[in-house]
Amino acid sequence: MPDLALETQFRAQGHLLIAGVDEAGRGPLAGPVAAAAVILPPDLTGDESWLSVIDDSKRLTETRRVAAAKVVHANALAWSVELVASCEIDRIGIGNAAIRAMMDAVSVLNPYPHALLLDWVPIKQCPLPHQTVVKGDAKSLSIAAASILAKVARDETMKQVDGRYPGYGFAQHKGYATAQHLRCLSELGPTPIHRRSFRPLRQARLLRDADVA
Repeated sequence: MPDLALETQFRAQGHLLIAGVDEAGRGPLAGPVAAAAVILPPDLTGDESWLSVIDDSKRLTETRRVAAAKVVHANALAWSVELVASCEIDRIGIGNAAIRAMMDAVSVLNPYPHALLLDWVPIKQCPLPHQTVVKGDAKSLSIAAASILAKVARDETMKQVDGRYPGYGFAQHKGYATAQHLRCLSELGPTPIHRRSFRPLRQARLLRDADVA
């Protein structure tokens, strides 16, 4: 379970407000990449009962993630979520898009953090002291809280998109490359929110171009 050890280490260096930052949606074939930044109250002991619902978002069911997101919203000192659209992912690449979403989320925090705990993604140019943590969402409560908000926000976006583009099953697979999604993509073709730079869509486009030729 994640705890406050990394946050405590940063505060020992004089950084009071620590933002955990994480992203969701690097792998899907469609939809935005989301990132969240969360500053937990600096006076937490780690024994607060509401912290028990916070865990790596991948370990939680959808129902528990949604409930945990509400707890984070209610108890965090500050939080934010930002999305980068699929067209921008195609333009700058998924790695750069994920970093942009993360830094955008940090930039709108109020109060502004003194330091960052980042889940895995190395950021060369960061305006704040920061630490990149491998599997940080399983180690840091701040990063875990951010992972929950990013995942819930992205999933909600894909549910809304499902109504705009019926027949693809976005509400079920959230844009990931499931057998259902690939079948629908083959039958219906890509939507405006599909990431055309991703291999399955590039390959499909090349095959269609070859057939035309």
